[in-house]
Order: sequence, then C-alpha cells, then structure tokens
Amino acid sequence: MSDPLDALERRIADLRAEVRRAVKARENSLARSLRGDLRRAEQAWDAAVASEVPAPPHEPETSLLPIREQVHQALTLLGVPTPAKLIVAVNDAFFSRELRGSQLTSLRRDEERSFRGDPYARPYYLCAALTDRLSPARGLLADSTWPPELRVLGPLSPRVDFLTSAVRVAEQLTRLTEPPTGAVRLLSRMAQNIPGAVEGFAPADPATAIHAARAELEVHLAADSAQRAEVAARATRQLPDVERLFGATAMNTLRGAC
Repeated sequence: MSDPLDALERRIADLRAEVRRAVKARENSLARSLRGDLRRAEQAWDAAVASEVPAPPHEPETSLLPIREQVHQALTLLGVPTPAKLIVAVNDAFFSRELRGSQLTSLRRDEERSFRGDPYARPYYLCAALTDRLSPARGLLADSTWPPELRVLGPLSPRVDFLTSAVRVAEQLTRLTEPPTGAVRLLSRMAQNIPGAVEGFAPADPATAIHAARAELEVHLAADSAQRAEVAARATRQLPDVERLFGATAMNTLRGAC
C-alpha cells in the first residue's frame, strides 16, 4: 500500500479515537467537528483507493439499467416505502453509481401519467405511499405490486419502515462473500439510530444490527400493522385505482370523508 494511503489510514484511526474521547467527555461540538473531519478523511481514502484501481472496460450505455429499474431494484431490496435519498444510497452501495437524487424528482409523476394513459400496461409502477389522509406522502416511493397495507402509512410507519430497511440491508450484507465497503458504511450509519445495533462508531455487524432492529420492531409492529390496515381499508373503499396508487387530491379526500 502506498504512503499516502498509510497516512490516511493512520489519520482515520486517530480521528476515530478522538471522536470516542469527545463523546465520552460529552464535548458535543468537538465530537461533531471531529466526525466531519473523519468523514472527509474516509472520503479521501476512498478516492485514493479508487485512483489506484484500473478503470474497468467501458460498457456501452445500453447495458445500464434504466432509472426506473434501478429504483425498483433498490425498492425490492428494502421492501418498504422509501425516500429518494435512501434509494440512491442503496443503489450506490449495492448495485451501481449511476443513480442521482435529481433523476428521481419527476419519476413518480411520469409513472402516474403512464398509468393514466394505459392502466396496468406495465408489470409494476413506482407509486406513492399514502398518508392517513389518503394523500401522497411527500418524497416516498413504493412498488405498486406491494399489498395496500404496505403502501400506506400510519403514525408509527416511518420508524417501522426505517427498522425494516436496516434489517433488509443487513440481511443483504450477510448474503455477500465480500460485502462492498459502501454497503457496510451504509448499514453502520443506519445502525447509529438503532439502540444496541452498534458500539460507538465501529462498523456495524449485520447480525447484531438485525437483532437490535427486530427487538425494537416487536414493540411497534402490531400497532403499526393495525393502523395501516385501517388506512388501507379506507383507501380501497374510497379511492379509484389511480388514486390508490398515486394518492387523492385534497378535495377528493375531503369528499370521501363526508
């Protein structure tokens, strides 16, 4: 390994130790600053490693998956309504580096136009998650083939879906002989928000993360499932097909509640 990489690895190790000391001393401002330095050092390490790896042979653009299929691939892995930022992170960690958040901005609207023009012509649509008001949840994408109870949200659903996503990411890591560094880093970031899933700022162990996430899921899952079932029943009863997938307008929601 080259000297610059050795120096970066020593810098990363020192920063991790400094972060731990700052956290133990409850010096929150210092800890945040050090974590920023640590992220920049890790990014520099990634760039340095990448610069030493020969570039792969150029592949023609026709070999790349279309954007909607890349998004569908990430959603299939996660299995729950997901914000664009996490979709991009999962795609980057496990599949490719071609997807960007800006490319997802108009994707749901394009899917809705396609469905309205020729309903059910595609095997799946990238649709909206529905709030308890049956309106589209801002920024969340879902798979039209999922059962209605999974495509709607109750008060506990954001937390339940985050925990479920963490479990699915960790399970995917356990299937890989050589897990990508980016995927390990993604799970580690998610595990920071799950009690007992990771110790300090060390890389998360998938089995530990799964156990911790499932333990918290047991607390919320029954109530969330009941809330979602109630919202799904109202959506099925009140909404036409297109709005079951893409959400009701405010006027239609009020009319259905009357």
